[in-house]
Order: sequence, then structure tokens, then C-alpha cells
Amino acid sequence: MDPSNVALVVLVALVAWQMSRMLLGKVSPEKAKALVADGATLVDVRTPAEHAGGHIPGSKNIPVQEVARRVAEIGDKHKPVIVYCASGVRSASAAKTLRAAGFAEVHDLGSVARWPG
Repeated sequence: MDPSNVALVVLVALVAWQMSRMLLGKVSPEKAKALVADGATLVDVRTPAEHAGGHIPGSKNIPVQEVARRVAEIGDKHKPVIVYCASGVRSASAAKTLRAAGFAEVHDLGSVARWPG
């Protein structure tokens, strides 16, 4: 195979891999809103300053680095939980932490910007 074709295949594979990582485990904005309407707990894992600057109404602010020690504040482990942050990196980490702590239904919205208006 021509070296330029190999480079193109590698580039396409890397882009596809990165996109799948971004979307893996993400809940759709519409489903997230419906879950919240049905009583799911909504957790903003950004910093208090980010939360104060604007957040989804009704969300609890528990910064990602505090999630493991503040799981009791989230409530019932059998109730759906939706996490979000600014870009999706911290929410993915928080979702992993909550699943490891025994939460049965954790949904990762990713970026707060995905919340439907």
C-alpha cells in the first residue's frame, strides 16, 4: 500500500475512534430531559464557579473530584442519574465513578450545551 494511503487510513481510523469515544455512553439531550422530568437526579460536575455562571435548573453541583466522597448526596442508587460538565470529559469520569459506586442507571449528557432549551 502506498505510504500516503496508509497515512489516510490511519487518520480516518483515529478520527472515527475519537468520535466513538465522545459519543459512547452519551444520552441524547431529549432522553436526558425526559428522564429529569420523570425524577432523575441531574448532577453538574463542573466547578462551583462554572455552576454559578449558569447551569441547568434543578441540577446539583458536585465537582468531579468530589463525586466519590459525596455519592450520598446523589440519593437512591436505583434512581436514574444524569451527569454533565462543560465538554464531556469530566462527566464521563463522574459517570464511571458513579457506576463503580453501585449506581444502576447513570447517563452522561456530556456538555451542558447539549441540554435542549
